[in-house]
Amino acid sequence: MKLMEIQKLLDATVLTGEERLNHLEVKMICGSDLISDVLSFTKERSLLLTGLTNPQIIRAADMIDLCGIVFVRGKRPGDDVITMATERKLPLLVTDLPLFESCGVLYNAGLQGCSGLSLTTGGDKTDGTPSPP
Repeated sequence: MKLMEIQKLLDATVLTGEERLNHLEVKMICGSDLISDVLSFTKERSLLLTGLTNPQIIRAADMIDLCGIVFVRGKRPGDDVITMATERKLPLLVTDLPLFESCGVLYNAGLQGCSGLSLTTGGDKTDGTPSPP
């Protein structure tokens, strides 16, 4: 799914990277408000949904090679964070939806979470192994 479609689904405002929205393909999303979880569980080229607006989230995005960040609950990062993202060509979006609802909208639209579980596989992992009951 293109990042532009995600922007429309979440009724999000684009802060940086508008020129990349129609080019970036998102296959996986992760939602977290803990940097340690972002670093531990988020996969490369994922889209992060978070309420964290400090500069550390841009540094973490750089380390993991995220394809973008959606700030939830209407939270807007400061100019320093926007500048960091612009320098790294990292798209930033803001939605008024809470984290849970944002993830749910995108999951229902067919995007996978970082766990590898999918609606289309009936709860099975993408490698075909069944999930525990």
